[in-house]
Amino acid sequence: MLAGRPFDIFDDLLARAFACSSCLSHVPLLSGYDEPTTLSYQICLFGPRSADVRQFPSPAGDDLEDEIDPISWVVRHPSSTFWRRVEGDCLWDAGIRDGDIIAVDRAGKRRVGRAVLAVVEGAVTAKMLRKRDGRYFLAPANSKESFPDIELTEDSEIWGVIAGVVRRYDLE
Repeated sequence: MLAGRPFDIFDDLLARAFACSSCLSHVPLLSGYDEPTTLSYQICLFGPRSADVRQFPSPAGDDLEDEIDPISWVVRHPSSTFWRRVEGDCLWDAGIRDGDIIAVDRAGKRRVGRAVLAVVEGAVTAKMLRKRDGRYFLAPANSKESFPDIELTEDSEIWGVIAGVVRRYDLE
């Protein structure tokens, strides 16, 4: 299964992690597995040190900056991190788009100015955490569209801080 395109490994991970049809309406469950699947995938990271821009970077050459596991690079607290597909463009200006997959870290520090995933009045939403007049609220990060701010109440719950994002582009 891992012998195909480089992102097939992400497809496999996501197929195991997502059991939701409306991705921002409930937490995806790891259905069909007794234990969450741990995935390690080393890739070559090519940096700006590439000597000859006319040639494809070679892992055997001086182009190699490092080898990294992209999942471990995003996930700092594996036991408290889950993945979720974004629906909507509330965080467009923060670089998070409709269809992106976000890593949500429940152990991440909930600080003003950070992108968070929260439950407000039974609905799950991804927005920026803000504070105004001593009150906390969730605000969109999209200057092109108008989304309302949502005040946090005692019944609201911040599930975690958005720790990273995965996006695929159409290659066809």
